[in-house]
Amino acid sequence: MTASDSSIWPEHGVTPLTPGWRFVSIGLEGDSVDIGGGMNPWDAEWVSTYRRIVVAHPQYPRERHTMFTYEVAGSDPPVVFAAGEYSNGVYGFYVPDDAAPDE
Repeated sequence: MTASDSSIWPEHGVTPLTPGWRFVSIGLEGDSVDIGGGMNPWDAEWVSTYRRIVVAHPQYPRERHTMFTYEVAGSDPPVVFAAGEYSNGVYGFYVPDDAAPDE
């Protein structure tokens, strides 16, 4: 591993990614999304955790986007996810790395 290894060091001027989050979906507002256990966040109430993460756009990895983290209201155990708009009406969803993979 060298100091120029791009998987470790971000490019000059590029905001580093928040570790520990896995991309789930990109789509239009209201499109069906499974954030784990068949939970579609568009069918649930989102409760803000007042945290944010920085992610790369899945199709343009040099682009950085801020996503906000939420819990699904009333979920037990808590279902945590991050969401935000890449562009007008186009949303991205992320889950913690330790979340069960989609089956």
